[in-house]
Amino acid sequence: LSTFEQAEAEIKVQQAAVKTAETNLGYTHVVAPISGTIGKSAFTEGALVTAQQANVLATINQLDPIYIDISQPSKQLLALRKRVISRELNDLSAPKVNVNLEDGTEYDQVGTLQFAGVDVDTTTGDVVVRAIIPNPNHLLLPGMFLRATIIEGELKDVILAPQKGVSFDKNGSASALVITADNKVEKREITVGQAFGENWLVKSGLNVGDQVIVEGLQSIGPEANVSIDKNTLQTANTGA
Repeated sequence: LSTFEQAEAEIKVQQAAVKTAETNLGYTHVVAPISGTIGKSAFTEGALVTAQQANVLATINQLDPIYIDISQPSKQLLALRKRVISRELNDLSAPKVNVNLEDGTEYDQVGTLQFAGVDVDTTTGDVVVRAIIPNPNHLLLPGMFLRATIIEGELKDVILAPQKGVSFDKNGSASALVITADNKVEKREITVGQAFGENWLVKSGLNVGDQVIVEGLQSIGPEANVSIDKNTLQTANTGA
């Protein structure tokens, strides 16, 4: 080969070396695949790392918005789907989720249900559902314990009765003591469904406006004459 051809070949070799060096240099700049926040890094700048190493460089957590996994009893999920099918419950395309923080205060952001699991944990009988919720101030952190309420839908024209005014016998049958128009006590056999706060959803046995006795249930019985304290009066009421 001539001197010129040898020089030209050497240039190509060096150009290839430059490209290899540029590629290797690019590997030293790691770009996060997602946006988020990292905690403590496992390595410092300049440390030697390899592609197949066991330890990760850092763990990225997406904090805003943040995902919440909620365990819900499969019985509740089944009851919900039955009510939707029977049209007793208005189906909501994106159910809302309210969250209470670890200190018991209510979080000021509202989440949206993303999906429900397709299998049941055989140990707990729960189904995992996932919600996504805004977290602009980063009050919610991964691993934090929260209490979530799923607003699954809307019940129309239902009756709610105070839980402390409902009794259950050994067979699980529910009843309530109701004050009639002539101020006598009447025992009503009722059917209750899901609990909403301190109330039972009453499926049958009570009417709107019925006056339910909530105190002294052990010392009073059917047909007894009573007088009503207007200051503590509670009535069966409609809820949504």
